[in-house]
Amino acid sequence: MLQDSVTEAIATAFFEELASSGYARLSLEAVAKRAGAGKAAIYRRWASKLEMTVDLVSAVAADASGSADTGTLRGDVLAFLTEVADALNRRLPARIIPDLIAEGGRNPELAGALFTTVRDTRRAKAAQLLERAVARGELPADVDRELALDFLAGPLYWRLAVTHTPTAPDYLDRLADKLLAAFSA
Repeated sequence: MLQDSVTEAIATAFFEELASSGYARLSLEAVAKRAGAGKAAIYRRWASKLEMTVDLVSAVAADASGSADTGTLRGDVLAFLTEVADALNRRLPARIIPDLIAEGGRNPELAGALFTTVRDTRRAKAAQLLERAVARGELPADVDRELALDFLAGPLYWRLAVTHTPTAPDYLDRLADKLLAAFSA
């Protein structure tokens, strides 16, 4: 189990370093130093900074499921929004997510890898809440799923990650109501 504790230390150090320096300036040497491990310990697990980033970020993003089944579309939307807001209000994700998106605009290899492992996975999980709503008769079968998924993620991300605007206590409830109206329009 010593191997697992080293991997955990490296992962923790990676996220701290990524939040601190950003992807472009991230060095595996700095991650190793922060983890109290040798650089060889990193290279035994990942062949490159890109591979390490995609692997660790994907694992965290996959764990943040976004597919809670509360029994109602409104409940599912509110659970999704709450999960996203909780993530974007934490220090590390609030710094890391916008940086990786910006870096993806400059680094097509990073963007492609993260789109496949993070965006597509999270989007597919979010699509499940729409499919459940269609099956329950809460949404029409011809609901524009692509647009609904954009609506679901966009406003909250924009508010918290781009403009860094705090939300009122009832903001997620109000947003959920607006999203439901948009989905049915």
